[in-house]
Amino acid sequence: MFNDLVNKMSLEFPDILREVITEKDLQNRIKELAIEISNDYRDKNLLLICVMNGSVFLTVDLVKSLTVPAEIDYITVGSYNGGTESSGKVTLFRDVQIDVTDYDVLIVEDILDTGRTFSFLVDHFKSKNPKSLKTFSLLDKPDRRIVPVELNYRGFVIPDVFIIGYGMDFLQKYRQVPFIGELRPEAYS
Repeated sequence: MFNDLVNKMSLEFPDILREVITEKDLQNRIKELAIEISNDYRDKNLLLICVMNGSVFLTVDLVKSLTVPAEIDYITVGSYNGGTESSGKVTLFRDVQIDVTDYDVLIVEDILDTGRTFSFLVDHFKSKNPKSLKTFSLLDKPDRRIVPVELNYRGFVIPDVFIIGYGMDFLQKYRQVPFIGELRPEAYS
């Protein structure tokens, strides 16, 4: 069975070296976190901030699993500029449309690595004076941390490899992969 999966994966996604987190494990962990978030935000005015584009699938699955009312808005930032390494400079491409002052804001990000983007987002939303502000990341790469960040909700700690799938991309490809995979180094070298 495992060999069949590896062979099928090799044919469908030849640039994926290995599956790091299965689709089933992703969905189970998101449901666990949704329960925790629902308990924490009971009787609050929850606004999820989906960090585009990588967090789209995550945000949809998370909100479907919540048992409390929640609104969603989107922000687009970037620092990779098409490569596999962060440029170190975070650029804001699209800001949220909702005035966050009456909301308990939860930033929903796909991956926390250097901390630069998360730090930028936290500072950006603090300046907008929400009722409260917390952070969520599906994946955490602590070995890459340059800027310290407080993470309130964490899905998985992963090794320092280039990750694709479940919304995360390489040159805008592989977002549709239903699991988290490691990109083959030869695909980007």
